[in-house]
Amino acid sequence: MPRTVLITGCSDGGMGAHLAHEFHKRGDRVFATARNPSKMESLKALGIEAITLDVVSEESIQTCFSQVSSLTDGSLDILVNNAGQGYCMPLTDVSIAEAKKVFDLNFWSILRTTQVFLPLLLKAARSQGRALLVNQTSVSSVLGSPFFGVYNTSKAAAAMLIQNLRLELDPFGIQVIDLKTGGVRTNIHDNDSECHLPPDSLFMAVQDEIGKLSKGDIGMDSQDARVWAKNVVGDLDKNNPPHIIWRGKSASQIKMASKLPVGMLDSTLKKVAKLDVLEQKLKH
Repeated sequence: MPRTVLITGCSDGGMGAHLAHEFHKRGDRVFATARNPSKMESLKALGIEAITLDVVSEESIQTCFSQVSSLTDGSLDILVNNAGQGYCMPLTDVSIAEAKKVFDLNFWSILRTTQVFLPLLLKAARSQGRALLVNQTSVSSVLGSPFFGVYNTSKAAAAMLIQNLRLELDPFGIQVIDLKTGGVRTNIHDNDSECHLPPDSLFMAVQDEIGKLSKGDIGMDSQDARVWAKNVVGDLDKNNPPHIIWRGKSASQIKMASKLPVGMLDSTLKKVAKLDVLEQKLKH
């Protein structure tokens, strides 16, 4: 029997769009959502239903809820909270206003969207025996990396939120899943503006290096998004999907690394962030 699936953050070329495509291929009825519906043309061409949804807008979430509820007779089998954004800036230079925007999207939108769509998930759980609440936190929720502190902490907060939701919603037949994604090739950085440090930043000596990091250039390989989506949906199709799904390039390695004593990966993380370059420049 086809399932009903709603996915946030489905702009063409992103991870949400690839998940929508994979669910659709398996015969599920997919509601792909994004803030700008014109960015879901490739999904519309496949016959996937595209709905406008800005997950930081209470009004937009309520409007989307009403649309989906009327189309599904008030039921939803799977909700995928995928929408999110990156933010690259040394913590000493972070704009608190910008940081709050990142948390609003990466953390609060998960709770906000879940609360609104919960009645649909509950109905599906009662009639089908279970519903799935899937949340994208990425491997960044377990392994901090220099210059992405705000992003890392927003994802870590989301991971703790999901852990608590998993326990609270389990008695109602809703399985809550944490999706920890590693490196995946998407267009996620295409519209990102390059990080520009304030003139008095402690890190001006590596401004160019930080700019490259902000555009996703970290010198590491990534996995084809189609392969990633196929693996993730395959995991979700299991009778008893794992509470945490680790997929994407280096996800398994980062899972193991997260168990290591604090400090053991410092040299590697510093090298990726070019802090070793900064240290050398500060000596001269």
